[in-house]
Amino acid sequence: MELCLYHPELGYYSRHAGQFGKAGDFYTSSDVHAVFGRLLARQFDEMWRMLGAPRTIVLRELGPGRGLFAQDVLDWSEKKFPEFFSALRYELVEQSPALRLLIEATLAQHLEEGKAVLATEETSGAKAQPLSALDGTTEVVPFPQIVFANELFDAIPVEVVSAKGSLRIDAREGRLVETWIASSPEELEFLDRYSIHPEEGECIEVPLQAQKCMSSAAELDRGFMIVVDYGYTREEQLAGRHRGTLKAIRQHSVSANPYEAPGEQDITADVNFTALAAAAQRQGTHAQKLVTQSQFLMGIGEANQFADAFEDCRLPQERAKVALQLKHLVTPAGMGESFHVLVASKGVAPEKAANLAGLNFGRRDLQGVTTGGTELH
Repeated sequence: MELCLYHPELGYYSRHAGQFGKAGDFYTSSDVHAVFGRLLARQFDEMWRMLGAPRTIVLRELGPGRGLFAQDVLDWSEKKFPEFFSALRYELVEQSPALRLLIEATLAQHLEEGKAVLATEETSGAKAQPLSALDGTTEVVPFPQIVFANELFDAIPVEVVSAKGSLRIDAREGRLVETWIASSPEELEFLDRYSIHPEEGECIEVPLQAQKCMSSAAELDRGFMIVVDYGYTREEQLAGRHRGTLKAIRQHSVSANPYEAPGEQDITADVNFTALAAAAQRQGTHAQKLVTQSQFLMGIGEANQFADAFEDCRLPQERAKVALQLKHLVTPAGMGESFHVLVASKGVAPEKAANLAGLNFGRRDLQGVTTGGTELH
């Protein structure tokens, strides 16, 4: 999976940048309509204010693809949330050379003005700011951050475990073949804590690399994390769902064979949100209840009846088209129920963070009990 997706010359994400949209292999939410970025800009502005409206806040997007989401957030923030935009420094963490070239074209003006900056995993990280104390001394502290990842964790390489052990790939007579070795203690511990042990004849993914990525991303001094992806909780696995989710995607078709056309198709696995939340919380962040993308976007948009989506529409036909695009983002038939949103915070009281607009659609208080969302066990 690492070689097929990220090899510097032959990897799926490294070699070309035509994976996205109608002519590619899959859609992301930003390919559907700019309203996804516009609604998140509104949520980012609320987070910034919840952090006390600091003079500088770093928005770090992990795996930004072509930069369309960043473009929508920056453009809409400049138009609608000028105070937040003034404080915003947008950091795009992208490894793919092909995608970095597209980002440079998409965000040319924002990059030139220094509002946005391209980084890699090795060079990313919020710069520190000096704070003067009353006694005249100066202390250097990190900028507050908002870390955002949309459809990143599903493409991070996974281990695969079956009743026969841990999967390894070999080559014999010019063909790829599966072999099995004893599972590592780390893999078995992951299954014990966050997943289930595979039954005879089935395979379970063990996303150890995603855990390390989440732990690194959650090293916040103060701020928020938002992870959007398709995935599951441990309870769903215990109920018999999401067991063996590794798949390949090519030209909007899903295949169960990841060994076909290496470097020519995407390879993904559903995200274990129970494990991701635990990794974030080990870094001192507080993970809120998991919500669907539908709940999250509806929560942000209901206050102004999705004016962010329809503002540019002048004709009834334009409104109808945007309504269909919005429907794809929020309805079960589209991306609304298959995608989930994990929000975590640090340096903000958990009960205060729970009041974010994106976490409050369909909730109501009954004698102090808030309903809605999924507990991450």
